[in-house]
Amino acid sequence: MDLVSPGRGDLPHRLGEVVVTVHDQSGRPLPDADVVVQQRDHAFAFGNIGFDFVDHANGSGSAGDAELAALWLDLFNTATLPFYWGGFEPEPGSPDTRRLAATAQWFADRGVALKGHPLVWHTVQPRWLLDHDVDAIERLQRQRIRREVGDFAGLIDTWDAINEVVIMPVFDKEDNGITRLARERGRIAMVRLAFEEALATNPTATLLINDFDLSSAYECLLEGLLEAGIPISAIGLQTHMHQGYWGEDAMLAMVDRFARYGLPLHLTETSLVSGELMPGHIVDLNDYQVPSWPSTPDGEARQADELARHYRSLVAHPSVEAITYWGITDRDAWLGAPIGLVRADGSRKPAYDALHALVKGEWWVPPTTVRTDAVGRFRLRGFVGDYDVSASPTSRRPDPVRLVAGLASSVTVTL
Repeated sequence: MDLVSPGRGDLPHRLGEVVVTVHDQSGRPLPDADVVVQQRDHAFAFGNIGFDFVDHANGSGSAGDAELAALWLDLFNTATLPFYWGGFEPEPGSPDTRRLAATAQWFADRGVALKGHPLVWHTVQPRWLLDHDVDAIERLQRQRIRREVGDFAGLIDTWDAINEVVIMPVFDKEDNGITRLARERGRIAMVRLAFEEALATNPTATLLINDFDLSSAYECLLEGLLEAGIPISAIGLQTHMHQGYWGEDAMLAMVDRFARYGLPLHLTETSLVSGELMPGHIVDLNDYQVPSWPSTPDGEARQADELARHYRSLVAHPSVEAITYWGITDRDAWLGAPIGLVRADGSRKPAYDALHALVKGEWWVPPTTVRTDAVGRFRLRGFVGDYDVSASPTSRRPDPVRLVAGLASSVTVTL
């Protein structure tokens, strides 16, 4: 029997198939038996930031955190945690390792994959770094990478290794040690530094380069890095759309430009506004400062429509492996913008429901009863990811089955 949800015909690269043979505990096939199949997780990384739950995971959260966490966990399977150096280690030698480790463990205990963001960036830097010369800054940055990657190995094995390196040597908003280092060493050397130290500490880590500058400058940098032999695991693409949705055509044209490097693409930072749009003449989104930026009914309807279109088009692209939305709630959202999928009061916006209808609806196999054939077999076909096969929906000991894209296989489960 096939288990295929509606609307999947245009996503063949997201589908897997497996023939499952069901045995009893004595090893005999179970013919003409009813078994329950239900999807447990997606292989695709549907991510969001986990910044809002650091206090909650450490037992000091605010009212509404538990309800917000339930909404988060019902939709996303990958969390990005904050490792901005200036916030993580405001005083030298006093990193916030314990709290971030507790947060990472809280997510891991709930089956959520984790990414750290970022190991190297020129913004949110510790002021004490400016007391050192360039050689000392490099030494301290290398030590910082080894410490974080080592302390969190096995818990966080995916990192934005370096963030926004295109602008790094010419950044002039504020003085900081990393821009000084990048100006002295150059962009390729900065990326090599980040990857060298991370891989020396955790050789199996997944390491991204991440940028908001999606122009030819980023392409040129990537070409130089690949020619230099730097082992980039995936290319990170930021798509904050505070000034309006770019549209499917523009988005996919951009994705195609970066797909030609043959590396997985991660949409690392995505956001869409549910209120008035930021004026188009603003170049640096950080320059837009307003006392209040409310969500509106019309804006929420627009956000829901655009979010569904955005995810549909990207999930349909074979090079895209991950999409991280930049915030679950409007409460304390980046730049004060109404980009959350949940309002500040904890109520769901239409965008939350629209995305949930895709991730846990159209692209999901709910608990489904199937009947084995005369030799105890059935065929499972669905969105790639992890599934459970059990004797009943409430079984405490289901057998796991993994669907892999483009790979037909056979497995045996014992009930």
